[in-house]
Amino acid sequence: MEKYNEKTAQPKLRDMKGWFFKNEAIEKNFIFKNFSEALGFIVQVGLLAEKQNHHPEWFNVYNKVDIRLSTHSANGLTDKDFELANSIEQLF
Repeated sequence: MEKYNEKTAQPKLRDMKGWFFKNEAIEKNFIFKNFSEALGFIVQVGLLAEKQNHHPEWFNVYNKVDIRLSTHSANGLTDKDFELANSIEQLF
C-alpha cells in the first residue's frame, strides 16, 4: 500500500476543494446550517465509511464537522483515504 507524504499528496489534493494535509492525514472542515444537517451528514459519512471498511476521525460541535482521514494500518495517508474523501464529497 503506497503511503503519501505532504509532497506526494499535493497533486491529489489540488482537485479536492477544502481538503488539506496535516500530520500524515488529510482533513476538511464542513459547516452546515444547523446541528440537524451536521448530524445527518455524519450519519451518511458513517454509512459510507462502513461500506468501505475505512473509518474517519471526526469532531462535531453544533453545525461544524471536522473530518480527518488516515490509514491506521499503514500509519499514514493512503489511497483508501483519498477514496473515502472523494465519496464524502459526493454527499456535500
